[in-house]
Formats: sequence, structure tokens, C-alpha cells
Amino acid sequence: MNLKKTIKLLAIIGLFVPAAQPAAGQDLLARQAPVDRRMKAVDTVALKNLIDKENLQSPAAELYDDWNNKYAHRTTELPDSFRINLRHFCMPTTSRVITSNFGSRWGRQHKGLDIKVYIGDTIRAAFAGKVRIVRYEGGGYGKYIVIRHPNGLETIYGHLSKQLVEEDQTVRAGEVIGLGGNTGRSTGSHLHFETRLCGVALNPAIFFDFRNQDITADSYLFRRNGYEHESAEATRLRGKVGNGGYTREMVQGTPAQDSGERMYHKVETGETLASIAEKRGVTIARICELNHIRRNARIRPGQMLRYS
Repeated sequence: MNLKKTIKLLAIIGLFVPAAQPAAGQDLLARQAPVDRRMKAVDTVALKNLIDKENLQSPAAELYDDWNNKYAHRTTELPDSFRINLRHFCMPTTSRVITSNFGSRWGRQHKGLDIKVYIGDTIRAAFAGKVRIVRYEGGGYGKYIVIRHPNGLETIYGHLSKQLVEEDQTVRAGEVIGLGGNTGRSTGSHLHFETRLCGVALNPAIFFDFRNQDITADSYLFRRNGYEHESAEATRLRGKVGNGGYTREMVQGTPAQDSGERMYHKVETGETLASIAEKRGVTIARICELNHIRRNARIRPGQMLRYS
């Protein structure tokens, strides 16, 4: 009797053991799942770090055929459209003063913006990237730097008094790369700033708002068939000459003389066009003509008015 019971018990156990094995396997999988998720997260972070490192070593490789330290810019085929990421930026200078726009100037194309800086002012990298050119060009850029960025842009910083980076060096956005100057083909200290895509100069006013020290958006969708219109609109909105302070000589200079030099007056509280004209030795009509304003236009403290 006991033998029969033992055999029956073993038979019942034999029936339940196979059914229990998948459950045990499922428990093992359940315990393993969080580990797998953690390993996947680690793999993802490692992959992202690797991609970021490769991007810094060869920024925007999908747009450029090669990496060289010979040419400041060499035009290649532009894509029909390309989205440029503008986040994680730094303004190259704290100056808000544009002294010359992008576009036609003196019968030739001006390929960047001229921003008023003084000799020795800090110049910073606009985005993270890799320095491609550090050179001197006496008849043009003077001491200049070219940086290629992972977002596809190359930025050029011209007329520097000193270059503080080397070719093939990786830099962070906001890292100091040089000092403002007046080297090369320049009539006064300023930063010549260019933004190029595939070697083609694009209007920096599309991306940067120097007056507000900010970018215009998180990204910009470049489209070949719409760029010219967008560039003109950017100049109208953000590329106006004279947005801010000027040199002490330009602001506090003596009454205007027929020297051909542009002279500006910074409006103080309580001043009028008539008082400014008298102080600077010019007519109200001349101030209105130079600044494209009417005689009854409202002027505000801090406003810059050209009077010569």
C-alpha cells in the first residue's frame, strides 16, 4: 500500500515538474530584464559618446569631402536643403554694433558682418568644433581663424590682433580663440565674422541677432530656392548698421568736419534734434538725411545718430 502511494506521488510530481520549469525560466528572465535595460542604456551612452567624438574629429563629414588646412574656403555643391542646429551656441563677441552688413559693398560682395570691437577684446568660438585654419593674410582677413562645426557651418573670424588656438585643435562653444584687432585689409578695429556652408558664404544675420545677443531660432532650414529672400529679410530685421555704442571718439568727437569719416552722437536725456544739430555744428536736415528720419521723429536716450 505504501509502495502504491509512493509511486502515485512520484507520478504526480513528474507531471508538475515540466510545468514549473517555464515558470522558473520566466522568473530568471524577469530578474535579468532590468540588467539588460541597464546594459542597453550603457551601450547607448557609449555609442553617443563615440559619435560625438567622431563628429569633433571630423565635423560635418557628410557635407565635406576632405579636411585640409590650406584653403580658407572652397565652394562645393550645396544641398537643396539642410537643417542647421543652432543650439549650444555662444555669441563670438559681446558687442552689439554692426558697422557693415552682409552683401554688396563698394562694388563687391561683402561675405560677412563687421562687428565693432576694440583691439584686445575677447573673441569666442560660436559653436563647438575643430579649428581648420589659423593664418595671416595681409591683403584680406589679416590674422584669422576658420572653425568647422558638427552642425555643418564653418565660421571665420578675421582681423584679429592675436590667435589663441592652433590648427586641428578641438574647441568648445564659448572658448576664447583670439583677440579683436585691426590686421589685414581693415580701416579700423573690428571683427569680420562669416558663416559658410560648403564653402558658400551665408548671411550671419540669418543665424545671429547681435543686437539681442542671441540666435534667431533653435535651428535654421537652409533651402537653396528660398535663401536669397530670407537673407534680405534677415538684413532688414537684424543687420542694420549702428545698433549700439561706438568708439569714444565717434560719440564724443568735436563738431563735424568735412573729413569723410562717419561720426555719431549718442542721444542723452532731454536732447532734441535741434540741440544735437547745434552741438555738432550741422543742420537738422543733414541729421535727418543721414539717419533716414523725419524732422518730427521721436528720438530716445541712448540712440545713435549719425551726423557726418
